[in-house]
Amino acid sequence: MTNPKLTLVGAGPGDPELITLKGIRALESADVVLYDALANDDLLAFAKNAKIIEYVGKRQGDHSMPQEAINEAIVRYALSHGHVVRLKGGDPFVFGRGFEELEFAAQYGIEGTVVPGVSSATSLLGLLNIPITHRGVSRSFHVFSASTKDGELSDEILDSVQLQGTRVVLMGLQHLDKIAALYRQHGLAELPVVVIQNGSLPEQRTAFGTMETIEAAVAENGIKTPAILVIGEVVSLKSSLASPSLVIGHLRHGQMTND
Repeated sequence: MTNPKLTLVGAGPGDPELITLKGIRALESADVVLYDALANDDLLAFAKNAKIIEYVGKRQGDHSMPQEAINEAIVRYALSHGHVVRLKGGDPFVFGRGFEELEFAAQYGIEGTVVPGVSSATSLLGLLNIPITHRGVSRSFHVFSASTKDGELSDEILDSVQLQGTRVVLMGLQHLDKIAALYRQHGLAELPVVVIQNGSLPEQRTAFGTMETIEAAVAENGIKTPAILVIGEVVSLKSSLASPSLVIGHLRHGQMTND
């Protein structure tokens, strides 16, 4: 007799070392692993006891399996094999449709648990030594999906020009021209922005600019999907970090000020 169980595991933003210890333990105990496009393949090495490891990823323009089929696969494998780990990029509940999978499994009496993951929405700036909030600069942050299912800019993006703080746009690169134009129309052409592709991975690429210049910077740096957009004054803090030579010079002269 199997003991059907579903565990949603957040794989983190890409770097396999950014998964949690609890996530690794879930993989080690899995009978079946269903993994996403944004989950690093290196993590599959932890699923040593799994009888089935199956790719069910979805990317823009390349939907290998519809969500409904993924839901059905979770239930089918849980009932036939036992513990199914659904390995999802980032965090399962941050634009990951994780709750839909949990809810569908529950209809069949399958126990579900969630192992939260490190989300690209909050972590990738930190990997660039840029705080997502900073005293005197940004007291809040907001996370958006760029578009609706019809491909139009979401109402949240349209309203984001009125917000203070840091704005993080996931799945937004294809709409960069519209977003930049929107912000320029509201007098925010000089607002700093960074676009991060493959954040946390060795092949990471970044493009810094303002709403006036970011499209050219993205083209110049060859930025492609998957990428996130981060908009706000915190982006400019990257250039405020003192160089090592300057810090050493201050220390040699006994200067510990912030000049």
